[in-house]
Amino acid sequence: MGDTTWQLDFQQSLTAEMNALCQRAFESLVIVHNGRHGAGAGLIWSRDGSIVTNYHVVRKSAQRVSTMDGSEYEAEVIAREKKQDLAVLKIEIPEHMVPAPLADSQQLRVGQFALAVGHPWGQIGSVSAGIITSLAKMSLRWRRGAVDLIRTDAGLAPGNSGGPLLDAWGEVIGINTMIMGGDQGVAIPVHVVDEFVTRKIGQNGTLKKY
Repeated sequence: MGDTTWQLDFQQSLTAEMNALCQRAFESLVIVHNGRHGAGAGLIWSRDGSIVTNYHVVRKSAQRVSTMDGSEYEAEVIAREKKQDLAVLKIEIPEHMVPAPLADSQQLRVGQFALAVGHPWGQIGSVSAGIITSLAKMSLRWRRGAVDLIRTDAGLAPGNSGGPLLDAWGEVIGINTMIMGGDQGVAIPVHVVDEFVTRKIGQNGTLKKY
């Protein structure tokens, strides 16, 4: 009886913690609409209203974005890069939304817990769990060497693109970008995303040519 009570308490506590983690993630999650092509996800990156998402999710100019409470906003596309599959949008940030907390993605380890948040197949605010299966690299033309990538078995589908990959503390470790076959997904580590945002729009949100 005592063991059963302990197990029940543990399950209830774990469920409550996971639910709270997801609710915090939704505070910085947006839906990036793309007309007849459906919708992807995006992440409030900074308090000036910058949103990070994937290049393949956005159109070239104006973009419609909505928050989890259904409010809609016109967003400006201020940076895009096809090779790295990243883009930055800009909206007037609602007061109730906050930038996502970021982890140190240079300290990731294979086997680490990972939680993917997004809108797969139009299911708004869906969550899937898995682990980091490998830490890979990809060469880019604009820089020497290669950039880091995260591979995960957290289930991804169309609509997860641009959404966050979280660690066990609910901090963002990457931006989900694509499926590599089967359930194998790829995310861009947040330190790579931060480098992209800084290079494209500057630390103070000043637009640079791209």
